[in-house]
Amino acid sequence: MAYELKEEIPDIDVYIAIRLAAGLSRKSVEAASIGLPNSIYSVVVYFSGVAIGIGRVIGDGGCFFEITDIAVRPEHQQQGVGRKIMQALVDYLHANAPATAFVSLHADHGTPEFYKKFGFSLAELPKSAGMYMRI
Repeated sequence: MAYELKEEIPDIDVYIAIRLAAGLSRKSVEAASIGLPNSIYSVVVYFSGVAIGIGRVIGDGGCFFEITDIAVRPEHQQQGVGRKIMQALVDYLHANAPATAFVSLHADHGTPEFYKKFGFSLAELPKSAGMYMRI
């Protein structure tokens, strides 16, 4: 059976479960219930009717966009699902983001080589530096 990608926001329980299964950090139900509806663009990948992968674009919709929540259940990794998710998100951005928009991503654990295939470059000092703060 083939993987099916749908342009939709994942259910909160599905979102949390897939993130955890993929080894990403836990998000509370409260945080997910606020954040998910504010997605600019979101996809869910299904296998046999079961959600097994997610990815989202968030941001202000004009100047800044961030690709986030790229997560695939371990038993479906290395099958091209992450590539399918990333391609959908990048295609959306190329079709909808205005000229001069800045697109970023922060990978919890991913290889830079994977993201380079989609046009991303490493932030390198002294030109730029990536930073974060967790609440």
